[in-house]
Amino acid sequence: MSTPRTVPGIRSSKRRTGSAPLVMVTAYDAPSARVATAADVDLILVGDSLAMAVLGYDDTLQVTIDDMAHHTAAVARSKPTAVVVGDMPWMSYHLTPRRTVENAAKLIRAGAHSVKLEGGAKRATMVEAIVAAEIPVMGHIGLTPQSTHVMGGFKVQGREAEAARRLADDAKALQEAGCYAVVIEGVPDVVGELVTEAIEIPTIGIGAGPGCDGQVLVYVDVIGLENRFKPKFVRRYGTAFDDQSAALSRFAADVRDGTFPAADEAYKANDTLTEALGLYGRAPSPSSSAQAPQA
Repeated sequence: MSTPRTVPGIRSSKRRTGSAPLVMVTAYDAPSARVATAADVDLILVGDSLAMAVLGYDDTLQVTIDDMAHHTAAVARSKPTAVVVGDMPWMSYHLTPRRTVENAAKLIRAGAHSVKLEGGAKRATMVEAIVAAEIPVMGHIGLTPQSTHVMGGFKVQGREAEAARRLADDAKALQEAGCYAVVIEGVPDVVGELVTEAIEIPTIGIGAGPGCDGQVLVYVDVIGLENRFKPKFVRRYGTAFDDQSAALSRFAADVRDGTFPAADEAYKANDTLTEALGLYGRAPSPSSSAQAPQA
């Protein structure tokens, strides 16, 4: 088993100082977390993207802090070696510092090692409050999905020079407030590089180009379980949807033609039970050689 990662270890992982790029992937339950651990990733994000990836919503705004705690706990029970990051959903850190800290604590009690929230300099007060409660915080700037209505959809950010400079300023403000890393999403590659060079803490890109200190993708995108659409920045490494659909189709066919379960896939009763139930001597049920009636 690989060495468990730590928040201080992640914080020091800047490529310009010789560190290897960080690998982060989302996971929403124990099975996906076990797969991520087997792949030796550095960070597991229990992302609010579970709203779309798992729960069937059209955006991330529908999940609650209780939803996030539920899925964070499932991931934590797999005892991953990666740093577990619990995503703070919309309206869980937008009201008061006290309520923000209470919500962050729910994710830590569920098993997260740190939390993540969206927004730049305007979130500094909330970051400071969480850090003061001894809870590590990861920032998230650029395309912030919880701001989809303000942005007019999932649109690339930082396309203009002034907007790019503001993103760098936001990253600096989050660093100053105490964040140990910052996710940069949906920006031109040069902007991802600009922000990465502007701060001392690592950046983790998603659609932010190769110049970041690490990369993150959504689990169902990586393995190919999501097959309805493919964002530009996604590279699929598997064909999970097709593989699982084919497996279930074979199962359904075997059930329908009587070849599942076979004799060696059924529990056998002893003669005493069989006789007591009045079944002794009765012809056996259709076995693996049975065929479906022909039309």
